[in-house]
Amino acid sequence: MSEIEREKLKRWRLILGAAAEEKLEAMGGSAPGGLLDPEDALRDEALAAIYDETGKDGSGSGVGGAGGGSSAARSAGLGKSAPRLAKWLGDVRSLFPSDIVSVIQSDAIERKGLNQLLFEPELLSKVKPDIQMVATLLALKGQIPEKGKEAARQLVRTVVEDIMRRLEQEMRRAVTGALNRRRHSPLPSASGLDWKTTIRKNLKNYDRERGLLIPDRVFFYDRARKSKEWTVILDIDQSGSMAGSVIYASIVGSIFASMPALDTRVVVFDTEVVDLTEQCAEDPVDMLFGVQLGGGTDINKSLAYCEPFIREPKKTLFILVSDLYEGGNQAEMIRRLGEMRQAGVQAICLLALSDDGVPSYDEGIAKRLAKLGIPCFGCSPDRLPELIEGALKGMDLAVLADRIKAERKG
Repeated sequence: MSEIEREKLKRWRLILGAAAEEKLEAMGGSAPGGLLDPEDALRDEALAAIYDETGKDGSGSGVGGAGGGSSAARSAGLGKSAPRLAKWLGDVRSLFPSDIVSVIQSDAIERKGLNQLLFEPELLSKVKPDIQMVATLLALKGQIPEKGKEAARQLVRTVVEDIMRRLEQEMRRAVTGALNRRRHSPLPSASGLDWKTTIRKNLKNYDRERGLLIPDRVFFYDRARKSKEWTVILDIDQSGSMAGSVIYASIVGSIFASMPALDTRVVVFDTEVVDLTEQCAEDPVDMLFGVQLGGGTDINKSLAYCEPFIREPKKTLFILVSDLYEGGNQAEMIRRLGEMRQAGVQAICLLALSDDGVPSYDEGIAKRLAKLGIPCFGCSPDRLPELIEGALKGMDLAVLADRIKAERKG
């Protein structure tokens, strides 16, 4: 058997578990010590603690044991032992790629009931900080014991800072590019030199013999910023299905709040409305701990709250982050958004702000909003700066949304 074929059998062995080893070996995959080398055996043990439901000893001792339901796990399970769980978390991080670690951690919480154990500081230090883990901590923040609160905040802060590093520079570039680069200034400034316009306007002065462009006028950007030139309102659905989007959107709101050119409002809602604008401007971690994931959805109530902040419609960007499963007055909600758009507000609905693929959403409402000129689509965080820049420049958001959707599918 070739090495490629043996590698395929090894992968199937890791996927299917120990119960499949005998049959796979019969296919020609037998080797001294079996299909798995020592490192793969460690991977198998780590995976079996979560996914192996067959049970070698019938003990039913899963990774967590606390609230693990009726699932039976093999003897590699970790029971309720925090030290063993800490070792398992460390093994997972060392044995698997980063994206796979996130999936395994998430499945461990769902399948084996690890919520309470993860509130132990020594365990949180072993967890890979990611969006899913932050969502879990935020959903259960009221149950975190005092000794685990600082470790939980540190994990959240690590994820927040990582997202800020990914998005902040591009977001600032997008906003300043849209608001400041449309005006020119008579005042010369080396840092504000508009090379593109200067070259284009002086092509007639090109000296072919010397190969030089001799401009008779040089164009400079106006570097001055107007304070609160645009109003940006983020209206965020904090129902449980929107967990990842809530985290990304809240951090984006914090970035907006740090820009003097924008008057930023950050509002979250379920059946009640909470204004997080002040927390957003101070510490995004505090803001996230003000989010209460779960509950119902009343989009219409949130729109009624946000309407007074729209003082100059044509200089307002309204971003609704929601899957549009409305539990309140649906007709009133659509009417409010339609009037908002008709007044000149640049309005969009992000059905999801995440990298998780096509979101689940109310297609009927999304189509009705699209007919009103309010595009509804899922957007990855990395594409958001492009969308914001287009909105502030007055571009056709439906066209821009279609392009983003097409490129995301590609």
